[in-house]
Amino acid sequence: MELTGAQILIECLKEQGVDSVFGYPGGTILDVYDALFETPEIHHYLTSHEQGAAHAADGYARSTGRVGVCLSTSGPGCTNLVTGIATAYMDSSPIVAITCNVSRKLLGRDSFQEVDITSITRPITKWNRVVDDVHDLADVVRQAFLVARSGRPGPVLLDITKDVTAATCAYEAVPTEEHRVFELPNRLSKRLMGSLNTQEPNPQDVDTLVAMIEEAERPLIVCGGGVVRSRASRELNAFANLVDAPVAITVMGAGGFRGRDPLSTGMIGMHGSQASNMAVDNCDLLVAVGCRFSDRVALQPSTFAHQAKIVQVDIDSTEIGKNVRCDHSVLGDAKTVLAMANERLGQLHHRRWRQFVLSFPTETQYEEGGDHLTPKQVNEMVARLCPEDTIVATDVGQHQMWAIQHFHYDYPGQLLTSGGFGAMGFGLGAAIGAQVGNPGTCVIHVTGDGSFRMNCNELATVEHYRLPIITIVYDNAVLGMVHQWQTLIYDERYSQTTLDRPPDWVRLADAYGLTGRRVSTMEELEVALTEALACGHGYVIDAIIDPDEMVRPMVPAGQHITNFLAI
Repeated sequence: MELTGAQILIECLKEQGVDSVFGYPGGTILDVYDALFETPEIHHYLTSHEQGAAHAADGYARSTGRVGVCLSTSGPGCTNLVTGIATAYMDSSPIVAITCNVSRKLLGRDSFQEVDITSITRPITKWNRVVDDVHDLADVVRQAFLVARSGRPGPVLLDITKDVTAATCAYEAVPTEEHRVFELPNRLSKRLMGSLNTQEPNPQDVDTLVAMIEEAERPLIVCGGGVVRSRASRELNAFANLVDAPVAITVMGAGGFRGRDPLSTGMIGMHGSQASNMAVDNCDLLVAVGCRFSDRVALQPSTFAHQAKIVQVDIDSTEIGKNVRCDHSVLGDAKTVLAMANERLGQLHHRRWRQFVLSFPTETQYEEGGDHLTPKQVNEMVARLCPEDTIVATDVGQHQMWAIQHFHYDYPGQLLTSGGFGAMGFGLGAAIGAQVGNPGTCVIHVTGDGSFRMNCNELATVEHYRLPIITIVYDNAVLGMVHQWQTLIYDERYSQTTLDRPPDWVRLADAYGLTGRRVSTMEELEVALTEALACGHGYVIDAIIDPDEMVRPMVPAGQHITNFLAI
């Protein structure tokens, strides 16, 4: 049948099973929005800002395991997506960003709201493409989704010229199982080629891994984001119990291994637990599953796990040995590799090693007798009152680390956080996407008074679509993490980190038509959170905490992993 490019795009989204998109319209994308107007199968969520749309698509993808979709117009519309796309790229989240540009004949003429968005986003996408011929459109859209979700997931951007959305050509539906990668340009990065890997793991590599495990006396497993992306939590749980080894969890690995499990040692790295970091320093075999050894984990690569042989399991060949020396590797999807290893492993026992590791604290203890709220008290109240499957979306800073240290995540996609890019302003958009993708699940947005300034406009989205997202603001009147570094490293020279200015978060919530409460005691927090859980709409809790409260432990950047500056 003959359709316009805009209609073909919508039909291709329906082929992919897309039920929700997030975006903001403008002149060049109006044909697409006109086609959406007659498409009840796809629900469009109008965000307050394009960055919010990108983060919402990302939160939808991380929490559901499906590809998230965001839309924007040309010029400032599509450049506003860039932070969200970079966030998805760093954390391997599958989103497809669809932008529309000026007509083909106007490209390169500095036309109104024209920008070369494919050149801008080439370093932060798995693949991108300008579509300037309507006959290419259907196949390119199908390929975009395939690339986004294949191998190591990640973002793809399509920039469609306005004349393509209005032009017509024949369209025929194609089942998703027949979609294929038909063309990729030679300029693709090594990372993209590595991240498209869909081959089965080499059985001999798995055999070698098993033999190294059987020889080890002090094995440690590191659960990285690849476990979460491949939804391999069951396989990792079985693997850890067969090996009888402690499991340290990266920021991106939260939910890949149950935080409540007796084998869990908590977070690893700069703000990792003493148990995790001491385990790294004393193990004789480290098996890293889906972990790229970022500078927040392997702070000093030359001494990281210096007593151990290191095995890296990863789907992306370019990550093997990139940041830390590697004695052996298994290339493949974490879920598949772990299942193969489990078939080959017998039950092992490392009781003395476990006892040594778990003799160190797995999380920080706080003085609880003061007259103000502590981060752990806030987190424990959330854990006590909210359902166990509550999804937590964070922004970036101290509140982020506290949420990872003191909440216990049970399944992949339960924690949504910007781990690689560290984007302040990620949290509320991600919470919106998660709530849309998981309508029956409680979603909590944990933020700081610094981060919340960057995305609080999305409260309008929360209110309009009656999304029952609860925002908890850790309000310490400072840019907490930077303030902490200034305290410990910069002789208490607090340059531009004091937030002694509006807004009043309770009054802001009211301005957006939502409910807000300010709390400074456990009793007030319990009342507010109970009310928030029952009200059925968005709610903002302004939790007052001490400005000098720190994330502990802390190892300075570039230092040995057990060189704790604050415990």
